[in-house]
Amino acid sequence: MISNDLDITRYRKRLAEVGRVQIPGFLQADAAERLADCLRREVPWSTAERGLPDSPAFTPEVARQRMPEAYRRAAQGFHFVYDRYLLVDALREGRDPGLLLHVVLPFFNSEPYLQFIRELTGDPELKAVGAQATRYLPGQFLRVHDDGHHDEARRYAYVLNLSRRWEVDWGGLLHFVDEDGGHLDAFLPRFNSLSLFKVPAKHFVGAVAPFALEPRLAITGWWHSQPPAGG
Repeated sequence: MISNDLDITRYRKRLAEVGRVQIPGFLQADAAERLADCLRREVPWSTAERGLPDSPAFTPEVARQRMPEAYRRAAQGFHFVYDRYLLVDALREGRDPGLLLHVVLPFFNSEPYLQFIRELTGDPELKAVGAQATRYLPGQFLRVHDDGHHDEARRYAYVLNLSRRWEVDWGGLLHFVDEDGGHLDAFLPRFNSLSLFKVPAKHFVGAVAPFALEPRLAITGWWHSQPPAGG
């Protein structure tokens, strides 16, 4: 599934130097196209909001009712609203057995892929990969956080971007923040790119603009030094 033309040498160097990198053309072209179509047309999304149980994906009418309160909460501190499909839970529960997306998690946890990420990061202890599909519609966002988690051995966070023809002023960029709250860097969600960074690291996903013509689609998760509890 990974592109045969990928040479990780310079990306490995960049990751080691600054702790983050974006790798273009990560998947083979046909695999990227098919996964993008699956995310766009086939995934049964739920909407996730911090502090609340996941709900059926917001319709425009529900979004008009719910988002003002979400913005009020976001003004007070860490908050998020975005759509997701939890691959680990869905596979465990046997949901949506015909969904193409389910090929991703076994592939990510295959020994060849684990060997690849160990080589890319220089971390021989990487042993497991988690995954969820994510969709950001206009107005959805993820405020600043660092991905630290005391119960999981998270080493790296990744975002496999599957939005076609994304424009920079549509929002939805992955932004990195320094310890003083200043802006360090940002990755455009370029189609078929892998954004990767060492955790913990302060970052956020900017709100998607109301005039964006496409949803921000991705497969995201962490590379772990041990399997997550319950995973």
